[in-house]
Formats: sequence, C-alpha cells, structure tokens
Amino acid sequence: MSLSEHIQILRDDVRAILKNDPAARSIAEVLLYPGLHATLLYRLSHGLWKRNVPFIPRLISQIGRFLTGIEIHPGATIGRGFFIDHGMGVVIGETAEIGNWVMLYQGVTLGGTGKQRGKRHPTIQDDAIIGVGAIILGDITIGRGARIGGGAVVVKDVPPHSTAVGVPARIVAKRDPTTGVIRRIEILPDPEADMLRSLRARVIDLEQRLTELEDVTDHHKLEHEVGAHEPFTPNPWASLDENGLYDSDYTLGAGI
Repeated sequence: MSLSEHIQILRDDVRAILKNDPAARSIAEVLLYPGLHATLLYRLSHGLWKRNVPFIPRLISQIGRFLTGIEIHPGATIGRGFFIDHGMGVVIGETAEIGNWVMLYQGVTLGGTGKQRGKRHPTIQDDAIIGVGAIILGDITIGRGARIGGGAVVVKDVPPHSTAVGVPARIVAKRDPTTGVIRRIEILPDPEADMLRSLRARVIDLEQRLTELEDVTDHHKLEHEVGAHEPFTPNPWASLDENGLYDSDYTLGAGI
C-alpha cells in the first residue's frame, strides 16, 4: 500500500469522526480522540504483522492499550472510516474483520469462542454501528448497515439493515436502506406498562368484589329491617305444632 493510500485512509478516519460525533468541532479536536490514536497505532502494528515481523506488532498493540484503554489485535482487519467513540474498554480479537465506515462505542467486545485456531471472531460489514457495551462472540456476521443495541450479547448472524437488542440479542426491527423506513418486527418489553396494566386489572377485580360485598350487606340489612317490623309473639315460649302451625298453648316445660 502506497503512502498516498495510507494518507487517504487517515483522512477517512478523521472524516468519520467529524461525521458521526457532533462534539467534534475541528480537526484539532479530533486529533485528541483516543479512538483515533488507537486506530493509528493499530494500522502501524497491522502493517508490521502482515510482514511477519515478530513481537513488535504485539508490543505496539499493548502500548496502544496502555495509552487509550483500547485493545486491537494487530492481526485484525479493519477498513477505512473506522470510528471508536470514547473507546475505553473496547476489545477487538485477532481474526475479527471490520468493513468500511463502521462505528463502535465504548466497552464493545469482538471476541472469540473456544480455543480453536482459524476464524473465530466476528465479521462486521460496512456501515454497521455497535452500541455501548455490546458483546459479539464467535465467527458470526453483522450485516451491512446493521445496528446492535447497547449491552446486547450477539451469538448469531444479524441480517443487513437490522436492529438487534437484548441478551441474547434478537432482531426487533429492519430498515429499508433506500427509504429509511423502519419496520418493527418485535415489540420491546415495557415493564412499567406491564405493571400499570396489572394494577388496573387488580383495581377492577377489587371493585367487583366490593360491589358484591355491598349487595350482600344491603340484603342482610333489608332482612333485618323487615324482621324488626313483624309483630312480637305474645308467648315467648310458644312454638309450632306438628303441622307447622302456631301453637299458643305451648309453655315452658310442656311435654316434660
């Protein structure tokens, strides 16, 4: 790769920062970004790595990690226009492949699974965005223009122009690359709305039970009021005869 190509890649890396970070107001400020420092050190170490230079590429990688908090293995493949925003805690493994104009936020891990050799880290295609703290594991592919939500754990391929969130990550939306229209695939959980619906159902149930209790109370009250207006039996010891009729001759001790 010629010097002019290296300069063009550097320009694209700076342009990516200016494009994606509204806080970057000038090239002078961009030169202070640790993500840019880590990317420059990576490109130096990667050039030596491809030339099979021993030890030095890993040394440069560790110096970059010490200075920026970003660890990029010199064997990783990263395209132009690469932007790591904030950067602290980012880890990119040896066989990871990253396309052009990809953006990573802090805490992202592009890690491998198992101890096998060969391709064991993710492939991130062009224009993808990986959210804060996302973990992408194994030899999987994040499609072109895909979005990975913050804190997601991705262990399966993500189709192009899709949005994946959750642990483990699942596809919740797809975006039309030509119109930009987003089509929801899955409704995200809303704990607060679920709690409000549960409380509403509980209130309705309590109101129904209270209404039933009031009906029973009113019925007993009515029976009590009717009983209070009935004539008092002259003989408190009177009873009913064998035919169920009132027997006024029944007295205390009768039949004993």
